[in-house]
Amino acid sequence: MATKKTVRSSEEELIDSVKASLDDAEKLLREAAEATGDKATELRERALLSLRRTREAMYDTQDALVEHGRRAARVTDDYVHDNPWQAIGMAGLAGVLLGALLCRR
Repeated sequence: MATKKTVRSSEEELIDSVKASLDDAEKLLREAAEATGDKATELRERALLSLRRTREAMYDTQDALVEHGRRAARVTDDYVHDNPWQAIGMAGLAGVLLGALLCRR
């Protein structure tokens, strides 16, 4: 359960970070559209930096989620190898349930 909370908090942090960064970039681009010369260039560069940070945060979160998925797959693989008959039973039950759902339609 602690892992779900960790993933959920990472997800919320990413969403908050993306929203803040996009709001910041949008504000900077609006200001850059109204400004001219060096001020406009500086504002555009700041907006691009903000977007770059957002992209990096998204990549970091993606890497963390991929690693979490790999660990889950590893744990599942270990469980199936340690308990093959239970795994076969669960797969059979899942197949029966899926078949029953599909036949209803």
